[in-house]
Amino acid sequence: MSVQERKQRERASRERLIVATARELAEQQGWDAVTTRRLAERIEYSQPVLYSHFRGKREIIGAVALQGATEMAVAMRAATAAADGPRARVTALARAYLTFAERHPAVYDALFQLDGGLAYAREDTPEPLKDAFAALLECLSEVAGDGVRPELFTETFWASLHGLATLTRAGRLPPEDTVRRTELLVDRLAML
Repeated sequence: MSVQERKQRERASRERLIVATARELAEQQGWDAVTTRRLAERIEYSQPVLYSHFRGKREIIGAVALQGATEMAVAMRAATAAADGPRARVTALARAYLTFAERHPAVYDALFQLDGGLAYAREDTPEPLKDAFAALLECLSEVAGDGVRPELFTETFWASLHGLATLTRAGRLPPEDTVRRTELLVDRLAML
């Protein structure tokens, strides 16, 4: 292995450590607790080393969001692959989405609430974000209905899921009714 390859591997390893540490700190204490100083202390590197990887907290949030989008897409595809029939797939998709949002609140915030400097719904949208939307679209396009663009239906269903996740987490909706809300969403919006 060349010196250049070793340095690239070490750099990639440091970058993964920074992202993992930021994510862990955000999950434990919230994104306000994630500062470059605190991250530098936790990973035992200087702040300039951190800045050699990311220009600041915004880019770190973006990196966590991209990682989270990949994980969310995997979770949704795994859930829908195990389901039989359109209704079961859409229900599994909705549950996987809401479960991800509940179990990974800081990652969910990085994806959908905070400014990570990422482009959404544009040509230059990063691939992990496109793939997470594709995971929704793959399942929902089969139930969009006649005369409805699958992308538009997927955006609407996704917006509903996001609203449920956000309002439940904020305590605006009682969590004990999550299953029933999911059933209503599937039954009424997807008309299954």
